[in-house]
Amino acid sequence: MLIKKCIAGDRGAQLALYNLFSPTMLIVCLRYANDRQEAEDILQEGFIKIFVALHQYKNIGSFEGWVRKIMVNTALQRIRKKATLRPIYALETVEESLFLNNTAITNLSAKELLYLVQKLPTAYRMVFNLYVFEGYKHKEIAQLLSITEGTSKSNLSDARNILQKLITSQLKIAK
Repeated sequence: MLIKKCIAGDRGAQLALYNLFSPTMLIVCLRYANDRQEAEDILQEGFIKIFVALHQYKNIGSFEGWVRKIMVNTALQRIRKKATLRPIYALETVEESLFLNNTAITNLSAKELLYLVQKLPTAYRMVFNLYVFEGYKHKEIAQLLSITEGTSKSNLSDARNILQKLITSQLKIAK
């Protein structure tokens, strides 16, 4: 019903849809953006695309999944326009002793974790988000980002290693 009203141009319904999904989608956008302002820009651009394409939603799968896919694609498009994504290769090897257990990670707040993900180099952040949060396979990521599957796997591994170091550093500072 809400979707039909939005398609019909009902501004109140569009605002209701925006209010319903914007908090969750802002979090998605924050994972891809360098800062909150950029995330808010992606969010606004994404909602414009959603309202323009709403008539194309076929009621197959979850509506939130459809909205999320548009937000992720909007973020990726923006990043592609802004900077050339070049494959990044292993910076250095992380010692096994640096790997943390899940208990250590739970000591960080969601905001702190998001902040650390935003610290990743752009190529690493894109692969990490697409793989970990969006559930894409390396083959799909490679196609989306115009990189090889091997580069996707390498960038994910390096992103995890960098996050591991950042989390370790964050936990040491907190002590």
